[in-house]
Amino acid sequence: MAIEVRIPTILRTYTGGAKAVEGSGSTLAELFTDLDTRHAGIRDRIVDADKGDQLRRFVNVYLNDEDVRFLDGIETKVGDGDSITILPAVAGGALEKRMA
Repeated sequence: MAIEVRIPTILRTYTGGAKAVEGSGSTLAELFTDLDTRHAGIRDRIVDADKGDQLRRFVNVYLNDEDVRFLDGIETKVGDGDSITILPAVAGGALEKRMA
């Protein structure tokens, strides 16, 4: 079962620079474990073992463009032909101009 996983720039050091990799599994949890067998360390950047193997707070994961936090989280079912996108959450904004 081939599932495409799109990798953000910040995690491409784990995939040898690849923008997308393939993995297998019936849930996101299994998929991330499978990815870690070929791209050691990537799972730890996505999954927080200290929080009961839940997705890290500042990592957004999408299954076919749908946020998995509104599905079944890391236990979301995946299948052949699905596309997973991993995006680190970004914070920030414009600096406020202050007048003295």
